[in-house]
Amino acid sequence: MFKLNYILNYYMKMEEIRRQSLMSIFFQIILTIFGFFATIYFARTVGAEILGAYFLFLSYLGIINMTSGASIEGAAVKRISEGKEQNEYFSAFVVLRTILFIILIILLILFRNYFQDLNNSGMFIWLLIILSITFFSGILTSGITGRGKIGVNVLGSFIQIVVQNIFQVIAIYLGYKVGGLAFGVAIGLISFLILQIKFLDLHLVKFTKKHIKSLLSFSFWTVLTLGGSMVFIYADTIMIGYFMKNSDIGIYRIIFQFTSVMLFTTLALGNSLYVKVSFWDQRNEKNLIEKSFSKSLTYSLVLAFPIFVGGTLIGDKLLYFLYGAEFSDYLTLILLFFVQFICILNYFLKLYLTAMNKIKEIFKIFSITAPLNIILNLLLIPMFGILGAAIASLLSLLLNAILSRNILIQQIKLRPEYNSLFNIIKSSVIIGIFIIIYRLFIPLNNTLSVFIPIILCGIIYTILILKTDKNIYEELKTIVKNV
Repeated sequence: MFKLNYILNYYMKMEEIRRQSLMSIFFQIILTIFGFFATIYFARTVGAEILGAYFLFLSYLGIINMTSGASIEGAAVKRISEGKEQNEYFSAFVVLRTILFIILIILLILFRNYFQDLNNSGMFIWLLIILSITFFSGILTSGITGRGKIGVNVLGSFIQIVVQNIFQVIAIYLGYKVGGLAFGVAIGLISFLILQIKFLDLHLVKFTKKHIKSLLSFSFWTVLTLGGSMVFIYADTIMIGYFMKNSDIGIYRIIFQFTSVMLFTTLALGNSLYVKVSFWDQRNEKNLIEKSFSKSLTYSLVLAFPIFVGGTLIGDKLLYFLYGAEFSDYLTLILLFFVQFICILNYFLKLYLTAMNKIKEIFKIFSITAPLNIILNLLLIPMFGILGAAIASLLSLLLNAILSRNILIQQIKLRPEYNSLFNIIKSSVIIGIFIIIYRLFIPLNNTLSVFIPIILCGIIYTILILKTDKNIYEELKTIVKNV
């Protein structure tokens, strides 16, 4: 007990963002490994066709959930995180969210016949069940996140994904296929909900029209920007399903998930940053915002860049041996690696603009790039298939990043850590050369022959980056010491 208390006390004395990011990274590592093997099992067991139907179901679920509640939840997190009248804003949010949920369920039941694919597959009832669980979970998540208890959400998300994957594997093994995958999602959300209940310390109190108006004014622009976000997240999946087969959706989304490992550090940092940036913005502490942006970008790329280099050189073989021949689409893989690079930039740009109350500016950007994404998908998917979807995402996201950057530099000075970035690129190029030489002399004809260069490159890159970059070395040294 003494040692446990000592460890907890030491952990809580760490700088807040470092502490929360460390926790996020720790759980992200476990989730990545766990999800990696679960996805391989799904791909090998049910194939691209069933996975495509599942991803299409998730797209419908995501669109409906984002339009019905995500905007008001984002507004609640923003207002609560500002530290003023937190109970009042939380109470107003609960009322608004409940009204929206009731309206949503009524509309879905009334227009059920329009969801033919969900009705035919028996997934419509799962849609209602998961939306109901998400309603309660969203209320708790917003309150906990707004209060800055990022660790709770990180732990909860970890438990949710682990439980979800376990039940999905069991369901698939028992032969339930798409319904079994949806069942796993529901059980995972329930486990997250149970954990959250214990940590919410906000209370329902009387609130005024001012609180309602403040939430609605922020969420009005948020819902418009979410419309743009939904285009980038779901448009390609839905349009591939419209023009092509479910199996093509499955192939595209598996490759997309495979390349999204580049966002590993980005998501871990983002879990901690939003509330702090919002807090600093309220106090006009621009120097802290600028410093955090520079460091966040550096530590996101410290893993993303070598993954990008290694993935483009050896990713085709990984897809083939891990997921199966039908998922090995090399050109789409390369383009989606570039897409994930742009996603990292967009993630931080949007996070900082939102936390700094520039939601209207984000909407203006999306009003240009979202229609462009749709038009490009409509033109390119019939011509090039899933490769066309990747091209559409790359071009529209690139424009989105350029426009977002132009807005953000009007608010803060962007000072990239050029020395660290140069060291990251230099070390990544060296491991890239190593992979090319390895492939010239050793045929990659089995899983072991593919993983050997990955392990060796990981060791080489770690040594190079620690030897060449003092800042990264000191930060990693602090992390290892704290661990």
